[in-house]
Amino acid sequence: MEARTINIESRTERLSAVRDFVSAAARECGFPDDEVSKIALAVDEACTNIIKHAYRYDPNKKITVTVKPKTRGLEIAIADTGTGFDPTRVQTPDMKEYLSHYRHGGLGVYLMKSLMDKVEYTIDPGRSNEVRLTKYLAH
Repeated sequence: MEARTINIESRTERLSAVRDFVSAAARECGFPDDEVSKIALAVDEACTNIIKHAYRYDPNKKITVTVKPKTRGLEIAIADTGTGFDPTRVQTPDMKEYLSHYRHGGLGVYLMKSLMDKVEYTIDPGRSNEVRLTKYLAH
């Protein structure tokens, strides 16, 4: 498999196209269905964060998703030009407290880190931001 890219508008209704695109690439790399679902969910969370936070629901902005095969795995790079953030300031949630207060949202970064093997950020506020999600095959 070669690297491939999809560009979408920053609209939640475009997330299904991204999930399908990433799922197809993950299957092609040999991931089983349960891992494909985890990868698709992590990418969905990353794109949702961009739509909500980096672009503040501006539907005219673009998100670029590139899948690249890696030795024994897959890397997904998700890029935007919106407002950046400091990923080191995101704290791991106390799930017991989170659930006891019936909270909604705020788990995107936590989910990405839980579902993927590696999550890396390159932030250049106002210019470009990128999150790279890497998943390795189990064997």
